[in-house]
Amino acid sequence: MNHIANQEDYLRLMYKIYEKQGGRGIRKVDLARELKISKPSVTYMMKKFFKKGIILSDTYSLVLFTSKGLKLAKEITHNYRVIEIFLRDVLGYKSLRKIREEAHILEHAFSENAIRRLDKFLGNPQICPHGDKIHHL
Repeated sequence: MNHIANQEDYLRLMYKIYEKQGGRGIRKVDLARELKISKPSVTYMMKKFFKKGIILSDTYSLVLFTSKGLKLAKEITHNYRVIEIFLRDVLGYKSLRKIREEAHILEHAFSENAIRRLDKFLGNPQICPHGDKIHHL
């Protein structure tokens, strides 16, 4: 997996946890568990995000998005969820597992312009196949 794709995967997962927790801080241990990696690996990526101004971190091992980071995480999540709708509604994928796998591959290949067109083509869907809200930007 390339470096950018890996960062996008982190941000999408972080946003998913952020949504489920009602916008509170994200625990690094939760990221490590979900990604099935070590906490030091998560800390390494969080340091990169901090340097880029994507996150803030506090002393309790919580990760907080900056406004820039939250916007970026929302965009990445939006794109992924629109692709999931496309796979289900246009290509006829039935299995949520398969939709997730295919969307994961495709999310890194679509341009922002293609996603905007796809979103419009699909009628600006509101809910992804997993039942999560699609935030339109």
